[in-house]
Amino acid sequence: MAHLSTRTTDLKKLRSSYWQLLPFLRTQTGTIGRALVCTLIFTAFWPQLAQLAGTATEYLSTGQVGKMAQLSGVLAIAFLINKTAQYGQDSLMAKAALNIALALRKATYIHLQKLDLSYFETSKTGDLTYRLTEDVDRIGEVIKKLFHDFVPCVLQLIVVLIYMVYLNWQLTVATFVIAPLMALLVGWFGELLLRFSRRSQSRISDLSSLLTEVFSGIRLIRAFAAEEYEIDRFAQIAEQNRQANYSAAWLQAIQHPVIGFLYALSIIFLLLLGTWQIASENLTGSSFVRYITAVVLLVDPIAHLTENYNLFKQAEASVDRVFEIMAVNPAVLEHPQAKRLPTVSGKVEFQRVKFAYQLEQPVLQEIGLVAFPGEAIALVGASGAGKTTLVNLIPRFYDPQAGQILIDGIDIRNVTLRSLRRQIGIVPQETILFSGTIAQNIAFGQRQIDLEAVEEAARVANAHQFIQQLSEGYQTWVGERGVNLSGGQRQRIAIARAVLLNPRILILDEATSALDSESETLVQEALERLMENRTVFIIAHRLATVRRADRILVLEKGQIVESGTHPELLDQGGRYAGYYAQQFSA
Repeated sequence: MAHLSTRTTDLKKLRSSYWQLLPFLRTQTGTIGRALVCTLIFTAFWPQLAQLAGTATEYLSTGQVGKMAQLSGVLAIAFLINKTAQYGQDSLMAKAALNIALALRKATYIHLQKLDLSYFETSKTGDLTYRLTEDVDRIGEVIKKLFHDFVPCVLQLIVVLIYMVYLNWQLTVATFVIAPLMALLVGWFGELLLRFSRRSQSRISDLSSLLTEVFSGIRLIRAFAAEEYEIDRFAQIAEQNRQANYSAAWLQAIQHPVIGFLYALSIIFLLLLGTWQIASENLTGSSFVRYITAVVLLVDPIAHLTENYNLFKQAEASVDRVFEIMAVNPAVLEHPQAKRLPTVSGKVEFQRVKFAYQLEQPVLQEIGLVAFPGEAIALVGASGAGKTTLVNLIPRFYDPQAGQILIDGIDIRNVTLRSLRRQIGIVPQETILFSGTIAQNIAFGQRQIDLEAVEEAARVANAHQFIQQLSEGYQTWVGERGVNLSGGQRQRIAIARAVLLNPRILILDEATSALDSESETLVQEALERLMENRTVFIIAHRLATVRRADRILVLEKGQIVESGTHPELLDQGGRYAGYYAQQFSA
């Protein structure tokens, strides 16, 4: 239950992770099975081709036109069957690979939705985006290659080798003396490539994260004339990415000629042995043609196997990166027997609550607090006193290390997260709007939009008038993060969102701190309507916004040091009175 900065992960899941794809592969066993049948038909063609090549040589050398015509018909039918099987293999494998990639992407996204806020606070947005897009796509491509290319090549290699042994086992044994050396070299190159690929993907994730930061903070960059600084940062990370990619490309550039040279040596060795076998009358010319055809048929699968092995090693880094996310255990877990929280009156109790992001640095200490239904409680204190942390425990964004939080006498750890959070409304300082219409943003999280209810919520939030003046009213498209709306407009949409949710408990986190006077007046009116008959927690540095609260709590170093109404705390002459005098001394 305890939330710490050090994440809890299942270390077994962080090993080389291809085996972890098995559950996803099982969902496509039918499609993969049909594709493998097509692969077997496709592969069985190759030794027949070598056999027919030898027969064709005999017919050509003796001028048997009739038999050559019959053989041509057989070849045409064989090629038709072969290519039909190849189509079945390719189309079915593409379907299976794309389905597996989709299932993996959805599973990873669902798992991310279960992780607590601190994971996202310490993770790079660009890196997470890259893992869900590029890394998953690469895994899908590898799965496709595995069954579309790798398995057929292995089968082709096995079938052709068996046929070569059947033709002349002495030649086959002698030819593949070099094979163990080739296998060792391919494996060694593959391990190096995996190391370079991990470095490359780490660099491209850094680049993606940098771009996300820059595009999100472009106004600040312009304001501080920091374009040159950001260009330098981009150039540095882009150069690191180039170097990592070049290392992988350089390695592959060395690998191909080395493996190709060894393969050429084996062919030369084969020609010498074949000539000796024919001279010794242990092999006929037509049989040697069949054998050479079989050897030629090995060139393509060996080349593909080398390339695929490199691809598998590169993609292994992607598999590890995706399953690294899946291995993170959520710090906030829903109890298996959790029940739905019934509609509450809004009584909130903190009983000896302790919380720390890191054990050696407690944020809240022995918090005891009861908020009665309909009561407005303001939280005041210096930055870092624990105000936001305290209210973040109510919807279980985090869980305390000790103590209990009760709503209407029910421990919030014993109810479902959805039923808990659907009764808590939050109006944050920085309003987050998503790409979509105004109506969709007000009805955020609701599958069916009731436009009448949306409009009524907007009226309560003092947003209806400005929405009507927009080009398409409630169907006006809101740009990313709502940048085409003013701060006050975004805040009133956030209030309308909370009104539509109709929560019993309301959290206002610096809801008016960044607004001009006119916008603040409109927002304050909307908030007062929203607060009616609800239990409200108000966080504010500007004490003018908390004077009308039923109770004001002063927090210091994670403890409640003062409690009372605005007049009572001023009369006490304590910390609150000092804050108030400091703000209004002018």
